[in-house]
Amino acid sequence: MKCRRCRQRAVIDLKSHNTAFCADCFFVFVERQVRRAIKEHQMCSRRDRILVCVSGGKDSLALWDLLLRLGYRAEGLYIDLGIEDYSRRSREKVEAFVQGRGLELRVVSLEEEGFPIPELARRNRRAECSVCGTVKRHYFNRVAAEGGYDVVATGHNLDDEAGRLLGNLLHWQWEYLSKQSPVLPGVGEALVKKVEPLCRLTERETAAYALLRGIDYQLEECPMSRGATSLKYKEVLNLLEDWMPGTKAAFYQGFLKNSEIFRRETDQAPLESPSSFRCSQCGQPSLAEICNFCRLTNPT
Repeated sequence: MKCRRCRQRAVIDLKSHNTAFCADCFFVFVERQVRRAIKEHQMCSRRDRILVCVSGGKDSLALWDLLLRLGYRAEGLYIDLGIEDYSRRSREKVEAFVQGRGLELRVVSLEEEGFPIPELARRNRRAECSVCGTVKRHYFNRVAAEGGYDVVATGHNLDDEAGRLLGNLLHWQWEYLSKQSPVLPGVGEALVKKVEPLCRLTERETAAYALLRGIDYQLEECPMSRGATSLKYKEVLNLLEDWMPGTKAAFYQGFLKNSEIFRRETDQAPLESPSSFRCSQCGQPSLAEICNFCRLTNPT
């Protein structure tokens, strides 16, 4: 198998694109996909300070590496979830990545904050993934706003977004469908813009990128995610992708082209006065008097 671009020996075949690449040409392909996503959705500029939320996994570390190689001002945020050995190993991967490159990393330890995810989930009698998502979103925005960052970037890839879309469509979650986008705009100084530059790349492609770049990442899946419904949706899409290569991209990109339909139906409009929508306890953006994060961590 030869590289379609330079005719050297290929190391990866991409059936969804009907092509194959050697390592160097694959890097060019991946960078082009990220540049295209950033430009197409106006995610960020090279003047912006970007906070990359890293977990120690392949996607977030690959994203940080890519943004730096493309000339963006990117720093990292790691949230230690307090999930025993899993969090310890994940943190080691992030710190090794940083030390090898002399990068800036911010760390939030939920153990030190007083509410590691397993304990917080038990205390509230809620699923760990739901609790984890609420807590991480809070700190993503809080750290970015307090640190003066312009953009928060996460490593969500095409598989993540297509799986999420499938779940929302199967249950006709109109509110979620109206908000699903690789860019969530910022609101004043309260809510920092959030972007997903890997939205055009599959999980397999980001894994191959990390491997070929020599990025050492956490291979173990989060133990809290076992049996998660989102993983089932991904499995279904993988079956369709094997049968019809390109299905994931067509599904998700088609949705983005027609997403205005869902926004019209739910009459979504941006907040006009962000200072009026603040949690009375933590001061972070919230449409309720007390935000979901504070309800979890400070139950009355």
